[in-house]
Amino acid sequence: MSADKLKVTTSSKPNSRIAVEVEVPEHRCKNSYDEALSKLSRSIAIPGFRKGKVPKAVVIQQLGVKRIQASALESLLQKVWTEILDQEGIEPLCEPELSDGFETILENFNPEKILQLKLETDIAPIPTLKKSSGLTAEVETLIFDPSKVDELIEQSRAQLATKVPVSDRAAKKGDIALVSFKGNFLDDGSEIEGGSADSIEIELEAGRMIPGFIEGVIGMNINDEKTLKCEFPKDYHQEEAKGRKAEFKVSLEDLKIKELPELNDDFAKQASDKENMTDLRSDLEKRLKEDTDRKQAKNRQDSLLEALVKELEVELPKSLIDQEIRVIVEQTAQNFAQQGIDVKSMFTPELVKSLMESSKDEAEKKLRQKLALNALAKAEKIEVSQKEVNSKLQEVEADIKLSKGKNIDEDRLKEAINDDLLQEKLFAWLEANNTIIEKDPEKTKDQSKEKSSKKKTTKTNKEKKSSKTPKS
Repeated sequence: MSADKLKVTTSSKPNSRIAVEVEVPEHRCKNSYDEALSKLSRSIAIPGFRKGKVPKAVVIQQLGVKRIQASALESLLQKVWTEILDQEGIEPLCEPELSDGFETILENFNPEKILQLKLETDIAPIPTLKKSSGLTAEVETLIFDPSKVDELIEQSRAQLATKVPVSDRAAKKGDIALVSFKGNFLDDGSEIEGGSADSIEIELEAGRMIPGFIEGVIGMNINDEKTLKCEFPKDYHQEEAKGRKAEFKVSLEDLKIKELPELNDDFAKQASDKENMTDLRSDLEKRLKEDTDRKQAKNRQDSLLEALVKELEVELPKSLIDQEIRVIVEQTAQNFAQQGIDVKSMFTPELVKSLMESSKDEAEKKLRQKLALNALAKAEKIEVSQKEVNSKLQEVEADIKLSKGKNIDEDRLKEAINDDLLQEKLFAWLEANNTIIEKDPEKTKDQSKEKSSKKKTTKTNKEKKSSKTPKS
């Protein structure tokens, strides 16, 4: 061992964590202290001395020994940790934690003596699979529902409907009401943020507003004014409004109904690129069947992955879980932003904390799935060749050019293509080497009812056996 080589001892800890004990020679502690003192001497400005020419004794007097030692210790820890990683071949997932804490170490730090350090960090987990073939997975069979075609057509009719004014009756369910309203909380009378509006159209359908609002508008006549009593749901997205009672002063300004277009060839041309209703229905049926097939394929993959994860042996490091949680919360925020919701005002520190806590199980599940697939790829030597990536890249780039896409990061695109192709290969391998049992949804329901019935029968029999005739 060379004179400058650090004396390091490592030991494994639960949850893919490693503990490192290191002994830093006294000469390195002294060098770090001297370097910190020299650096501060060059940078400190003291009246009566030229910058960079302040005597070290004056620097010590002005700053104090502990300030200089703290600077020396910070620099020393950084250099020592870098050397440990290189010397021991450690690849950390996060910054190291000092077991005794920086303040405690600083309190006992003496540049003239050996420094004993204990650090901990997370390292990449090593996932293993007990087995990956011969597994059995169950999945419910998805059946194409022809009525979905009619549902889509009715949705298109609603979108293409003409709004016709109504003035001779009260508001009914399904009408479009033009209303103005102002809301206040009942408990303290404060105004509800975002709870007021002038002349906005609201479709009088359940779920459009908080409970009590739509129901209150139904029955009003044009120019009526009314105070509605409502209550915000306990899971409402705005923290300050959850579960609180409120009142809204509402005025009905106008009323309209939707006049749906007739289901004829003109409608087909207006709603799609098809010339007649027959072609429109055929196209919708084809798309829905393809969608059903895609969902069924996804369900098969999910069931195989679930079976594979059960065979996974791994310890999840906290830093990886935290990282996955952040990704989930960020994706949630992006989804809200795409819906036009003001994320900055909605995502309060309390809400973010709550989301992070509630996302932990999902984060762990996703991590286990990723690690199970990684372990499978390694165990079965499943990989994607550069030729396959380049071939797919040419296809994707051609599509991007057609859609006039710009500013594409080719390295990131290659990485995404590689991940997609690898996942395809992994699931193809799982399909080929395992068994998937597809169950008819009706049979599944019948079996559930049968099991429930058996449980009730068993319970009844037990009750009969345990019953006693009272003595007279």
